[in-house]
Amino acid sequence: MSDYQQLHHISDEIGPIYVLEDNECRILSFGDNDEQSKILKAQPHIPQHTYIQAMLAVLLFSQPKSAIILGLGGGGLIHALRRYDAAIKLTAVELRSPVIDIAKRFFQLPIGKKLNLVHQDGTAFLAEGNHKRVDIIFADMYIEQGVDEKQLTVEFIAHCHQSLKTDGFLVLNCWKEHSKSELLKQTLSMHFANVYATLTGGGNWVVYASKQPHSFGSAVNKQHVQQLSKQLDYPVGRALTRFIQWE
Repeated sequence: MSDYQQLHHISDEIGPIYVLEDNECRILSFGDNDEQSKILKAQPHIPQHTYIQAMLAVLLFSQPKSAIILGLGGGGLIHALRRYDAAIKLTAVELRSPVIDIAKRFFQLPIGKKLNLVHQDGTAFLAEGNHKRVDIIFADMYIEQGVDEKQLTVEFIAHCHQSLKTDGFLVLNCWKEHSKSELLKQTLSMHFANVYATLTGGGNWVVYASKQPHSFGSAVNKQHVQQLSKQLDYPVGRALTRFIQWE
């Protein structure tokens, strides 16, 4: 991180928050050698982290009209989803108020009527249930030390299921070691009809869980992958080289 200049620094009750940049990129960081978010300043819609590229591959299987994003960060998912379809109704839930302010100020967050920003713990937001069901939930709740363990609990998975429409999808961003978790796999299989996953080059285990039986055949359909790659402006297929059914 020594190649980046510090643009902004603030602390809240959880810890420090930094905004770093070089000529091309801007980074949101919660500590030393930590990258929570990274955008290209000239093209913020192109995801720079492989886990976001992998999470967006769910668009091969669903054409959403609405989505919930748990964990705003620098808004990388929002930028890409806006590129894909500006009409999607998005609700982004973020635990830390300064992160919301920073995303607006430093990360070109595309504010508009179709984006609802909520300052709240993501697990509490789902548990309260004061929202309409959506087509996709993107669960990306991270702290400096890694995955927020709340998003791996039985209660959280159940609340995600309840918050999705009949044909909805949960996309869960985890670490590589979670691919060995029988409890997480069994919990997902208990609530969802099909569970697939991919291991990214960055060491993330990204899970796709569908409420309805789904073949996930679009993952190997070259035409579909090429079409989505054109829409999102990056090669989607490279996030799916280790795409498997998790069973």
